[in-house]
Amino acid sequence: MKLTLLLALPIGFVIDLIIGDPHGWPHPVIWIGKLISLLEKCLRRVFPKTPAGEKTAGAVLWLLTAGVSLTLPLVILRLAGRVSPWLRLALESIMCWQILATKSLRDESMKVFHALKTGDLEASRYAVSMIVGRDVTRLDDKGVARAAVETVAENSSDGVVAPLLFLALGGAPLGFFYKAVNTMDSMLGYVEEPYKNIGFFPAKLDDVVNFIPARISALLMLLAGGVLGMNMKNGWRIFRRDRYKHASPNSAQTESVCAGLLGLRLAGDAWYHGELHRKEYIGDPVREIEYEDIPRSGRLLYATAALALILAAAIRYVILFLILG
Repeated sequence: MKLTLLLALPIGFVIDLIIGDPHGWPHPVIWIGKLISLLEKCLRRVFPKTPAGEKTAGAVLWLLTAGVSLTLPLVILRLAGRVSPWLRLALESIMCWQILATKSLRDESMKVFHALKTGDLEASRYAVSMIVGRDVTRLDDKGVARAAVETVAENSSDGVVAPLLFLALGGAPLGFFYKAVNTMDSMLGYVEEPYKNIGFFPAKLDDVVNFIPARISALLMLLAGGVLGMNMKNGWRIFRRDRYKHASPNSAQTESVCAGLLGLRLAGDAWYHGELHRKEYIGDPVREIEYEDIPRSGRLLYATAALALILAAAIRYVILFLILG
């Protein structure tokens, strides 16, 4: 039993590296997104259309979405375990695969790289719009490349390291809990209307849930940079200096490390939903960004993911040893 519980995480990790997230395949995160949209529509009708009412609706939405996302896979896996531990292993391995996003994050960023290499700015803008939330119509080719690198750096935590840590702590049910929290923030966590109030609690609770994983991710990325022969000293310097230069307490943790390792200046002002958001720069402009920095960030992502898997597997082993003996 302990062996099957231990194997699901590395098996899911390997499946993700091989298959990624094929377009058109059903994905639980899509269902979580549909649940969020449905609850948002219903709760907006139920609660008063005031700041306090919308914030309360957001809190209820968070509890319902997180609760369903945690409970449903827990019930499925327990029922499967009663039939066979190997059936549970197969189902949980698939769940772990669907929770992780290592290959898809690299693949989507590489689409931006290949579009830039062809010289097609519109195609590269479209490619990067698939992985960023900002307005991309104002970006030049350097801005597109920078946005791709920033996204890989930031989502190394949200899409890879943090899910691995939650999978280690509580298996696929806790992994889906994390994905629900992250998805609610992605869909509702904006400072503009109509999400300013209903997204208040989802955004704040996402910050809480990601506080420790983001910092672990940054340290793992720093170590991964050293393994890859990048400027680890500068990565540490920029991390210490710039890790809080973001509206979120977590987003700049890995982004600052990546900027230092690559010798780039990232972030800065960006447009969202037609509004200009003033942002501080992260990193120093040791050199101008190059298209090749996108695959470099991808290699850094994979090295970070490998280290995170080792850490997660060790945590999982200790937890199962303490629980099952």
